[in-house]
Amino acid sequence: MSETDVSNSVHQPVNLKRSMRRIGVLLLTLSYITPAASVFIIAPGVVQQAGTGAAISFIAAAFISLCVAFAYAELGSAFPLTGGEYAVVARVLGAFPGFLILGLNVITLILITAVMALGIGDYLGAFLPGIAPVWLGVLCVFFATLCGLLHIRTNAWVTGLFLLAEVAVLLVLAALGFLHVERPLADVLFYPLNLGASGGLEPVTLGAIGLATVVANFAYNGYGNAVYLGEEMHEAPRHLGRLIILSLFIAVVAEAVPVTAMLLGAPDLKELFASHAMITDFIRARGGERLSTFVSLGIAFAIFNADIATIVLIGRQVYSTGRDQVWTPRINRALTQLHKRFHSPWLATLIPGMLACAACFIGLDRLLVVTGTSLVVVYVALCVSVIVGRRSGKTAHGLYRMPLYPLPPIAGLCALAYVIYANYLDTAIGRPSLVATGGMMLLAAAYYGLVLRRRGVWQPRMDAPDDDI
Repeated sequence: MSETDVSNSVHQPVNLKRSMRRIGVLLLTLSYITPAASVFIIAPGVVQQAGTGAAISFIAAAFISLCVAFAYAELGSAFPLTGGEYAVVARVLGAFPGFLILGLNVITLILITAVMALGIGDYLGAFLPGIAPVWLGVLCVFFATLCGLLHIRTNAWVTGLFLLAEVAVLLVLAALGFLHVERPLADVLFYPLNLGASGGLEPVTLGAIGLATVVANFAYNGYGNAVYLGEEMHEAPRHLGRLIILSLFIAVVAEAVPVTAMLLGAPDLKELFASHAMITDFIRARGGERLSTFVSLGIAFAIFNADIATIVLIGRQVYSTGRDQVWTPRINRALTQLHKRFHSPWLATLIPGMLACAACFIGLDRLLVVTGTSLVVVYVALCVSVIVGRRSGKTAHGLYRMPLYPLPPIAGLCALAYVIYANYLDTAIGRPSLVATGGMMLLAAAYYGLVLRRRGVWQPRMDAPDDDI
């Protein structure tokens, strides 16, 4: 009998409790997307790249994200497992590809938690001037981890309250733009301009809009993470697919509309494009200093909210690794322990939370390089999985079927190929990030070959608990 068989016979982990309705899963998913933080942190990079063409970039990115969202929805309906992408890929493509995705996800999610937390200093610095930005990030992750230990329904409502602050901020930004329109929408959509080398406004090229679309695509990321909550959601196979599409739709409206409003209402495009804090400066110019301060506090809430949601997701994935016997029997037992009161995988949540605190000291620039392109590999794996799943019949039992199949996954693969190419051209961050992603996959492959394969055939759990599915 192999070590895996022995550990399975000795330890049967307690299942996560189905206590979530659709609204709770939706709130947690939107909190991970964190539309307000995406607008304030990611959108300025899109605007600097494409100028007023950023509106087109956000629309194009929505179509790319929709192709991937269809794959998430169909696969998640068939396999609503807390392991998320790795459990899906392993079930359809095999254990080894699934483990590569697992390695990418666990490392990346921990580091992304630190990336988001380090951005909170830009918005809380004025309120807490005596604390260094890195320590503000550590405190953000620490308290987010404590929240992540609570019952999943409590986290849903906590993140929902913070989400209201995000919505208020985005409504303020949209209102300031639409109430002070300086240029027609047709000019923004059909005659996009950006700051040229001479300091004047020049027409934007399609290439610049395409590269900006690559960045805008990441602003919507998170809609598929509802899959991680599938084992804690009532009737997940029935509702999960449509909930993923709904999450993306809300994210697109919440992000694309305020950005377009700012481009319409900016008093001076040259000043906007040259600003290092363009959205904050826009709000200050249109609404005054007090409103700008209120918005900064709202963005800090949004970042903290995103960290809570991310910690919750990481805890579920690490719990799944213990249940799937990835580590030694003793570690597997520890990671699958559930809190007696909150019924959360408390140790599986606490450990990555503490690792994310430590990651804050790595530095934002290095973290961005490591995490920049791993998401692209996960998206590619999902698009391939949905095609293979259809052809092999492995996803035939799923209750959601994407429209216009096979166009969405094929279009998604073409778009993702362009994203990889665009990152390769970026020698500052994109190309090193591709190398870092390859390095993480090599580490996962080495662990699989040197540890898991020596135990015998590794096969993650593929069935969800059968109570109220």
